[in-house]
Amino acid sequence: MKIVAATNNKHKVSELTALFESQDTELVTLKEINFTDEIIEDGSTFLENARIKAMTVHKATGLPCIADDSGLCVDALGGEPGIYSARYASDNDENSDDLKNNEKLLSKLDQVPENERTARFVSALCFIDADGTEVSAIGKCEGIITREARGEGGFGYDPLFFFPGFGKTFGELTAEEKNEVSHRANAVKILKEKLEKYFSEK
Repeated sequence: MKIVAATNNKHKVSELTALFESQDTELVTLKEINFTDEIIEDGSTFLENARIKAMTVHKATGLPCIADDSGLCVDALGGEPGIYSARYASDNDENSDDLKNNEKLLSKLDQVPENERTARFVSALCFIDADGTEVSAIGKCEGIITREARGEGGFGYDPLFFFPGFGKTFGELTAEEKNEVSHRANAVKILKEKLEKYFSEK
C-alpha cells in the first residue's frame, strides 16, 4: 500500500520510513508526488495539526496519508514550546532553526533547578485512508532538559533531551536506539495495532 507522508521534514520521513519498513507499505514524500500546496496548521493541539496535514494532502491526492505533529513540552514552562516547537524562537511565525530554538529554551530554563526540568516529547500521528477514514495515535517519551547540548545526532531539541532509560540525550543515541523509545516510535506502535485491527475488519 502506498502512503503519503505529509511532511517535508526529511528527519521525520526518515524515522517514519524506518519504523514502517517491516510493513507491506511504501512511504512516499510530498516532494515525490509533487505536492506544493500550503498547509495551514492552525490547530490547538498536536493531534489537530496532524489531522489537518493528513486531510489536506488526502483531499488533494486521494491517496492514504499519514501525518505527524510533534514537539517538546516542558513542565516548568507550562508546556512550552508545545505546538510551537519548530518556531519557538521565531518572530514571524515561520520555523526557526534548531540552534535558536535550543538557545531560547535554555535561556528560559536558566534558573530552573535540575529536579524541575522534566519534559516530554509528544507525537501525534493521524492516518487518513483512501475513503477518508481516520485512525490516530499519540505517543510520548519522558525526559529531562539538560543545561547544554550533548550529541550530534537527531534533530530539533534532541541534544537537550536527556532520556534516563539510556542515560543519554536523544542527540547521543543512535538512530536505532531512538527508534526503540522515542515519542514517534511509541505513537507508531499504537497506530500499527489500530491499523491492523482496522484493516482486518475492513
